[in-house]
Amino acid sequence: MKVTDYFEKANQTLISFEILPPLKGGRMQAIFEVLDPLMEFKPPFIDVTYHREDFIYKKRDSGYYEKTAIRKRPGTVGICAAIMHRYGVDAVPHLICGGFTKEDTENALIDLHFLNINNVLCLRGDARQMDGKFIPEKDGHHYAIDLVKHVVDMNAGKYLDGNIIDGAKTDFCIGIAGYPEKHFESPNMEMDLDFAKQKIAAGANYIVTQMFFDNSKYFEFVEKCKANGINVPIVPGLKPLTKKYQLNSIPRLFHVNMPEALAKDLSKASTADAIKQVGIEWCIQQSKELKAKGAPCLHYYTMGDTETIRKIAEAVY
Repeated sequence: MKVTDYFEKANQTLISFEILPPLKGGRMQAIFEVLDPLMEFKPPFIDVTYHREDFIYKKRDSGYYEKTAIRKRPGTVGICAAIMHRYGVDAVPHLICGGFTKEDTENALIDLHFLNINNVLCLRGDARQMDGKFIPEKDGHHYAIDLVKHVVDMNAGKYLDGNIIDGAKTDFCIGIAGYPEKHFESPNMEMDLDFAKQKIAAGANYIVTQMFFDNSKYFEFVEKCKANGINVPIVPGLKPLTKKYQLNSIPRLFHVNMPEALAKDLSKASTADAIKQVGIEWCIQQSKELKAKGAPCLHYYTMGDTETIRKIAEAVY
């Protein structure tokens, strides 16, 4: 079932979770241990992130260092299939530009189609750690809108190989990212909204936002989207703070602002438990307000922290 179908049929705010694949060498059981305690909240879908390769330097016997590509968190497609099989809920794999050629993207979409996975979230993806900026794969897509258009083409039975006549049509529902405080590479919010509008016009069906800690940013974003003719469901993405260092690291890494009240409360907390409790309570209040004002779904970035997410979900649902 498509993500947007769930939104249309629901008479209340839904809940969903996002998980990371385990590090290479990890076990599928680790995913189940994260999700098993959360399934009582009946999420209609689960997002699974995708992580591009990065580079390391390995020292050879000659004494020289060789640049080697490694993928630390493989398995997104297999995890999606396992989730659907175990829980009977839909999985939403993330697709990214980085690390994929167009042919790789098409083959991945074919695999997903054959597995009856009908939802994808199209993202450009981040730069590699050692790169100063995002560098697309040779013969790959440069922007998320290119991914959206590729999926739309396949939904119409149009493949990269122009010799394919009457190709099988896929049926993907397409999500994209949205940024209530704008993407850090966008010159201003107006241009960022225009980029989102172009992706919707190209065929995207819904938006999931970057994390935020001030609900007014989300509500303003929704209103600005509507004013710009963007009328798809906009799902707020939420992440609770659990450690004091996140007060500085999250704004630096994700380019979001911390409300003054939250920063003060975290600064006053003197123990690890107290810090976590501040973050949980803040996220609970965020969630309750978003739910009361009719957000289509609350999407929690779990980061493997089942205990924290469960406490929040119990208080809200």
